[in-house]
Amino acid sequence: MNVLGVILARAGSVGLPNKHLLPLLGRPVIAYTFAHAKSAAALSRVVVTTDCPEIRRLATREDFEPVSRPAPLATSDASVQDVMLHALDTVECTSGFRADALVVLYGNVPVRGAGVIDRAVKMLADTGCDSVRSFCPVGKWHPAWMSRLAGDRVEPLHTGSIHRRQDLTPMFLHDGAVVAVSRTSMLRGRSNPADPHAFFGSDRRGFETGSGETVEVDQLRDLYWAEAVLRAEGDRAESNSTVRIAS
Repeated sequence: MNVLGVILARAGSVGLPNKHLLPLLGRPVIAYTFAHAKSAAALSRVVVTTDCPEIRRLATREDFEPVSRPAPLATSDASVQDVMLHALDTVECTSGFRADALVVLYGNVPVRGAGVIDRAVKMLADTGCDSVRSFCPVGKWHPAWMSRLAGDRVEPLHTGSIHRRQDLTPMFLHDGAVVAVSRTSMLRGRSNPADPHAFFGSDRRGFETGSGETVEVDQLRDLYWAEAVLRAEGDRAESNSTVRIAS
């Protein structure tokens, strides 16, 4: 199966300007997604869609093909669906490559679980579904514990009196680590542009990732959290290496 990986990295960001290029342990944030893409055995080809000259330069240096994103697709209102279709068209119109499936990788996700990309592509191939996404537990941010504030009045989103977390119905949120989509489902988005999620299709699958396994950088505190996670992972790797040498 020919799988086209598309790294999304537009220049603008409302929450955290230039988030893809911010330094994280001596490397730009997007460099970690570059590494994740290179380590994924399932990706046949990887491109980087961006409107940022510096990101294009970094992509080329890492042997990824940059796709120049037009201005209308580089706004906060542009849909992932439209950006993916543009990347697909660009690649297939300029080469003999034909994608059977596509993988969405956000460039502002410096922390992903090992093998998560290959896991998504395998589920897509094994089930023949339209799309696969990674999901993490919502934890204490469960809808059953959420409320609206009407002025200073509290209006529970759901009525009930569940007070123990273990009694809550398990709920999950897409964590941004990976999205895998079949070609057929991706093209469905072209015929239904009014629905920005049409490319997910009707047979939508997912798998669970661990709490905190994925870190998506949208705010400054996310950058600090990613640094803490990466440092902890480095410390564990160093500790395991020391134990093996001692053995």
